[in-house]
Amino acid sequence: MVGKVDAAKGGAKSLQSPASNQASSKPDLSSMSTTFSFKTLKLKTKQQELLIRVTILGLVYILAFITRLFSVLRYESMIHEFDPYFNYRTTLYLTEKGFYEFWNWFDSESWYPLGRIIGGTLYPGLMVTAAILYWTLKFLRFAVHIREICVLTAPFFASNTTIVAYFFGKELWDSGAGLVAAALIAICPGYISRSVAGSYDNEGVAIFALLLTFYLFVKAVNTGSLAWSLASAFGYFYMVSAWGGYVFIINLIPLYVLVLLITGRYSMRLYVAYNCMYIVGMLLAMQIRFVGFQHVQSGEHMAAMGVFFLIQVFYFLLYVKNMLNDTKLFQALLRIGVTSAVAVGAIALGVGTASGYISPWTGRFYSLLDPTYAKDHIPIIASVSEHQPTAWSSFMFDFHILLFLFPAGLYFCFKRLTDATIFIVMYGLTSMYFAGVMVRLILVATPAVCLISAIAVSATIKNLTHAIRGKTSQTVSSKGTGSTKGLSKQQASLDQSIPFLKNGATALLLGAFYLLSRYAIHCTWVTSEAYSSPSIVLAARGAHGQRIIFDDYREAYFWIRQNTPSDAKIMSWWDYGYQITAMGNRTVIVDNNTWNNTHIATVGRAMSSYEDEAYEIMRSLDVDYVLVVFGGVTGYSSDDINKFLWMVRIGGGVFPVIKEPDYLVNGEYRVDKGAAPKMLNCLMYKLCYYRFGELTTEYGKPPGYDRARGVEIGNKDVKLEYLEEAFTTSNWIVRIYKVKPPTNRW
Repeated sequence: MVGKVDAAKGGAKSLQSPASNQASSKPDLSSMSTTFSFKTLKLKTKQQELLIRVTILGLVYILAFITRLFSVLRYESMIHEFDPYFNYRTTLYLTEKGFYEFWNWFDSESWYPLGRIIGGTLYPGLMVTAAILYWTLKFLRFAVHIREICVLTAPFFASNTTIVAYFFGKELWDSGAGLVAAALIAICPGYISRSVAGSYDNEGVAIFALLLTFYLFVKAVNTGSLAWSLASAFGYFYMVSAWGGYVFIINLIPLYVLVLLITGRYSMRLYVAYNCMYIVGMLLAMQIRFVGFQHVQSGEHMAAMGVFFLIQVFYFLLYVKNMLNDTKLFQALLRIGVTSAVAVGAIALGVGTASGYISPWTGRFYSLLDPTYAKDHIPIIASVSEHQPTAWSSFMFDFHILLFLFPAGLYFCFKRLTDATIFIVMYGLTSMYFAGVMVRLILVATPAVCLISAIAVSATIKNLTHAIRGKTSQTVSSKGTGSTKGLSKQQASLDQSIPFLKNGATALLLGAFYLLSRYAIHCTWVTSEAYSSPSIVLAARGAHGQRIIFDDYREAYFWIRQNTPSDAKIMSWWDYGYQITAMGNRTVIVDNNTWNNTHIATVGRAMSSYEDEAYEIMRSLDVDYVLVVFGGVTGYSSDDINKFLWMVRIGGGVFPVIKEPDYLVNGEYRVDKGAAPKMLNCLMYKLCYYRFGELTTEYGKPPGYDRARGVEIGNKDVKLEYLEEAFTTSNWIVRIYKVKPPTNRW
């Protein structure tokens, strides 16, 4: 056919005029360029795989970013929660004043009258990162407000985390597992909960730094490269600068090294990787003022130092082994050397702890090992909802099918044990334990769960596709070196089972894709409904399904900013301190830093006392206004009445005059007529329920019906003597009272 077409074209050319022949003799540039381009774009199999891989990774990168923008689309570009407002305030100060002023900033508007040294009491990584992004965009002539940078920092680093997850999965298993890991972590609710737009908290960049450090260290162990080891040290430094969760890294990596030493997997690659990472990482981490010499003096860092000295002993013993030819002599030397090293380390640890050089573990560290420790000894830690033990429903909510893929991934890892898979197994198991102890640490477990689940998905799909393609029959037939009869019988039985294997593999493959599609749907729903609602703006559904927005917080902070003196001091529970300072621009007594338990207990004592006793405490603290959050009108459950028992416990932990049984009736916490007299007359009860007894909140219910607790309050006739109502928001969620000046005494 090709020859006939060419002949026909030749015949047509012979009938043309000379001019046309001359014109046709010129080369057709468009056809040549098209032919050239198609030839050059003809890719080989490896190149096609690379193109597909890069395309998928790019789409996952974009998906991770846009999935986290629900809050911006539904509300507006704003900072969420409580801690992010302090981060935003310090970032704004950094961009306006410069790093030197930021590093030496003494904040007199917080913790009155104590104040706070900002540079020495925070992890500056988040603020510096956002400031660098802001300065870079400003240099490129993009006019962007620093608030928008802060809002979008977490989604940007979540996208970067997918890239790290891909390379980490590739290092652990193969490129397929890397792609699946990137896709899983891009939409996993356990990670999205702390990386949505507006969640300007330390964890937004810390999870990226955590995963990057682990990947670089595993890469260093696999290659023995000094460059990768240095890179892991710098990744660790970034993690230290960003979040206190770096303690997990500096304890997991030594534990991993110790396991490799015990199991006989010691190598020079491991020696180079750990020595470089520990020494350089320690020196860099000590440059963070908040960490300082804790890295060599704190009990939480002693495991890393002990393993560092132990690995030197291993290196020395192997050197001696190469020098000696006597096996028995070496074994005796090995026992003596290891025993002596452990004994010297234990003695040094005991002496250092007894002398006070090595500080003991902190309460937060103890609470991770013992879930009941915080409740019994440090109520301020136990009072935070994200520090509570994790319910099974939370695991299912944040992981979905990954809960079932995680054990399967562990099975595949144990089937193919390498230095890398041993690390991810240890990371997964330890992080899942800590996630069970504290709901907040689901965030730390999410990367490990996604990576291990990705190994299960990748390996399973690969095995199923091989079964569908009939690779098994090919491998069996290629082994035909034995007897013809045996081979024919085996081939016949295999031929009969091939349809069943293919059908079963096809059904399982469809089931896997169905489960993954349900995972994607679940993640999208959770992200849009549960994790994209800023706590500062509340939303609810009306009786007819319409959307109702409660903007009382910002209404109250705007009133404070406009209607109170610039030197006014605001007393509230510590939850709202950062927001009052950042949005109200006023001095607060306590805030979310919680570094001084006594100061917080003083506020708790004032809230728990009678009005006249609380007035004396407020006068001693120069308090001008008192702010309380109340949800009895709207049904908002996270108000100060529901937090009140923690105020009693924290206050009573420092001041024995406050006793929790005085506020309970038969061990029950009540606000109705059966409540304890101390409860009905304490300052917090009065400030929340002042004038509430006159209000009808729900049709068919008596006046003074508390919708958040579902009861009619017990004290409707609340009288205030030392305070007066200054402002109540439109939905009664935030109430502000002015402290009356003392009466003149002659």
